[in-house]
Amino acid sequence: MNVPGPDDGLPPLVDHHCHGVLRHEPDPGTFAAYLTESDRPPAAGTTFFDTQTGFAVRRWCPPLLDLPAHCPPDRYLARRRELGPDETRRRLLGATGIGAYLVDTGLPGDLTRPDETAEAGRGTGYEIVRLEALAERTAIGVRDAEEFTHALDTAIRNASRTAVAFKSVAAYRHGLALNPLPPTPGQVHTAVRDWMAAGLSRLTDPVLLRHLVWQAIATGRPLQLHTGFGDPDLRLDRADPALLTDLVRATTGTGTDLVLLHCYPYHRHAAYLANVFPHVYADVGLTLTGPRATAVLAEFLELAPFGKLLFSTDAYGLPELYLVGAALFRTALASVLGDWTASGAWSADDARRVGAMIAADTARRVYGLPASEPPG
Repeated sequence: MNVPGPDDGLPPLVDHHCHGVLRHEPDPGTFAAYLTESDRPPAAGTTFFDTQTGFAVRRWCPPLLDLPAHCPPDRYLARRRELGPDETRRRLLGATGIGAYLVDTGLPGDLTRPDETAEAGRGTGYEIVRLEALAERTAIGVRDAEEFTHALDTAIRNASRTAVAFKSVAAYRHGLALNPLPPTPGQVHTAVRDWMAAGLSRLTDPVLLRHLVWQAIATGRPLQLHTGFGDPDLRLDRADPALLTDLVRATTGTGTDLVLLHCYPYHRHAAYLANVFPHVYADVGLTLTGPRATAVLAEFLELAPFGKLLFSTDAYGLPELYLVGAALFRTALASVLGDWTASGAWSADDARRVGAMIAADTARRVYGLPASEPPG
């Protein structure tokens, strides 16, 4: 059974940006922590279940675990423990209707790999390589800046042979107001030496972040860029996709597509960039988190060309978040396109065609995926 139903006319979804699922059963506090972007405990006397995400989990997930919708969190978590993590993952991912999972493998923890994630959902898994994590792994054991830059170049080229895309989290590490031009070799070597002298701590140097971006662009693989909403490690004002405008201009003609992730609350800025630059695409994931999902999706569609938007869940850790992301996307899309069709603004055929583009077809084109996948 798909969620909210298999008869919405959409093809199997392509979740073009997501993360692995916990292999172990989380305790109640750990489970609740995955319902928020915050890395802090909830305020005294509150719980993260009392959020739009928490309510959505209780709306969509309990029936798949043989419980009534909206059942109390304690009852839901107890049933989850009875089933165990493998069965819970199989039931929830198998109901999403996702056919392809593009998994960012750059997060730490005991998380499922792309193939494991997809197997539980009866789909196909693909890898997205996070540039900053790749650079930090590559730096371990190197002796000097020249060795590092050579090893990094090799690592990125090798990754491009199997990964469907790269991703940068420069928004977290520095902010998106980067010099748009590639740094010179001398600038890179100086930055590497400074980084090594500091003990190869978390990579935040803007020169090295730019170098990573341009090395990835040179491969021709799509480059995902985190923009907008995120955890407290982020300065939201530095994650506005409009800050990428000069980089977008500089990458015109390279043959590499840029995919702006998340975007909210700057989704109209992202939609503008997707409108005016042919190689820019925007992600509607993470913005569709509650009853206002319909309004946010409609705002995306006000400005972005319809073939420039892509579905994702941005799910991380909990299979519930895949299910919720898929369900809210389907209901929001059906509501928006249904209203426009009923009003006579759109034809039913056009609504079906645009829905299929956002759900799967555009992602298959951008990432070079096969024409179809088995349904989830």
